[in-house]
Amino acid sequence: MDRVAVTRRVWELSEPLARAAGLELVDVQYRPEGGRLILRVLLDRFTDHPDQTPATGVTLDELARVSRELGDVLDAHDAVPGRYHLECSSPGLNRPLVRPEHFRRAVGQRVRVRMHDLIEGRRQFRGMLDDATEQSITVRDPDVGVVTLALDGIERASTEFEFPSPGGKGPRSAGGRGPGHAHA
Repeated sequence: MDRVAVTRRVWELSEPLARAAGLELVDVQYRPEGGRLILRVLLDRFTDHPDQTPATGVTLDELARVSRELGDVLDAHDAVPGRYHLECSSPGLNRPLVRPEHFRRAVGQRVRVRMHDLIEGRRQFRGMLDDATEQSITVRDPDVGVVTLALDGIERASTEFEFPSPGGKGPRSAGGRGPGHAHA
């Protein structure tokens, strides 16, 4: 079974479990890291309104409970072949943007987007997310201006949290590189 099929199957099995716990399934990542296969399930507080950002995050107790239950479900359905390490965690500060509602919630925030193919000679865009629809997003990138990107062409995207800069020199982005950016 390939990684895309495993990810899809884990998503199908995880989503009802997350909802029953009052949580939202944000993303499922299945990839090799450090010589082993990692299955990472990102969860956050569920909100009834798809465009509303949760006011509070998920607790460690909730993550531990979902991890135990999900491990049992995945084993019962033999959803992941071979040995793997299951991690259930919150999406963190630089939240992955996967579904149209994730992008709608992030309108007005800084984002980082990587496309599958070149758009205007580039694959990566960083800037303010100005708009999001079911099919596309609009990013105001200081290097190229306003660009509209099709959701189905996005390889990966995330919000980009800005920390206040020491000494009042402006914000610093988490995970960024280069002058004026925090290094992780």
